[in-house]
Amino acid sequence: MSRRGLHYHQRVHTGSRLYECSECGKSFTSRPGFHYHQRVHSGSRPYECSESGKSFTSHSGLRYHQRVHTGERPYECIEYRKCFTSSSALCHHQKTHAGDRPYECTVCGKMFSYGSTLRYHQRVHTGERPYVCSECGKSFIQRCHFLIHQRVHTGERPHVCSEYGKSFSSRSSLSNHKRIHTGERPYVCSECGKSFIQRCHFLIHQRVHTGERPYVCSECGESFFSSCNLIKHERIHTGERPYVCSVCGKSFIQRCYLLIHQRVHTGERPYECNECGKSFTTRRNLRYHQGVHTGESPYECSECRKSFRRESSLIEHCRVHTGEKPYKCSECGKSFSSRYGFHYHQRVHTGLRPYECSECGKSFICSSILREHQNSH
Repeated sequence: MSRRGLHYHQRVHTGSRLYECSECGKSFTSRPGFHYHQRVHSGSRPYECSESGKSFTSHSGLRYHQRVHTGERPYECIEYRKCFTSSSALCHHQKTHAGDRPYECTVCGKMFSYGSTLRYHQRVHTGERPYVCSECGKSFIQRCHFLIHQRVHTGERPHVCSEYGKSFSSRSSLSNHKRIHTGERPYVCSECGKSFIQRCHFLIHQRVHTGERPYVCSECGESFFSSCNLIKHERIHTGERPYVCSVCGKSFIQRCYLLIHQRVHTGERPYECNECGKSFTTRRNLRYHQGVHTGESPYECSECRKSFRRESSLIEHCRVHTGEKPYKCSECGKSFSSRYGFHYHQRVHTGLRPYECSECGKSFICSSILREHQNSH
């Protein structure tokens, strides 16, 4: 370490932070760090990538970014042979092996490897979401999630799969996508052996076993494993269905449901069972179907020991024991234990019959009745 480097380092121990920003009051141990920070306020980003035109406040930021294009990942974990673009990312990863989590949340007791991660987590409790999109008003806890979201509006998808050319708005989405090609599912549940491509899906799945449902609807009190499920559920109360089919006008709470629905019109069934050749509109339905061949029913009711292939089927079944009927019709007051029963019932009031027989033109409330009818031809 140079004399200057030692001088800066000693300030970590003494707490000396000589350089203070007049804009926000944040202070720094070194002049270069202070100058980099000032660019946040001035908007100056003097280091530009010749490949993508993206600009950065520091030369090191540009170097890290260029590794997206070159594929260079010079920092390797000797434990798992996993490679990283920066030394800080490698250090962060290595803490997962050591189990080092010295930062504790005083509200819920959750532990973290980094102080910055703890600060982000605390915003879950305070409700603080300081990064707000000027286009749609959506707000975010972390700046990185805000920047990725902005690409929804700009259409920027800088991370490209070399296998199929598919592009993504974030590096993590590309990494997750690549696992579809490699078959890698690195996150394995120690309870049931189910494996996941993404860590976030793994953590949500673990709540099936722990029973933890931390996200509660303020309207009806129903609780959920994940915040995104709560947001989708709240649309039942608000009536918001923002995704509309351009063919039949049917609207959906979630975009993925619209994309699946559109296959009713196109006839596309891209997921095929390699056992019997039966094809399905969704990967999930294929997985559920494969349970017919394997006999696997991993979701068991703690009351009556009945087991189910689908987690959602278990949740709905449990309502037989609890008597819970969370879906209430605003027209007639009738309530339902399942979302599907509730949606079918609503068609009694709206008159919507979206499933039409191609033979005789007769239409039906649900696909199962259409299939039964088609057997008569």
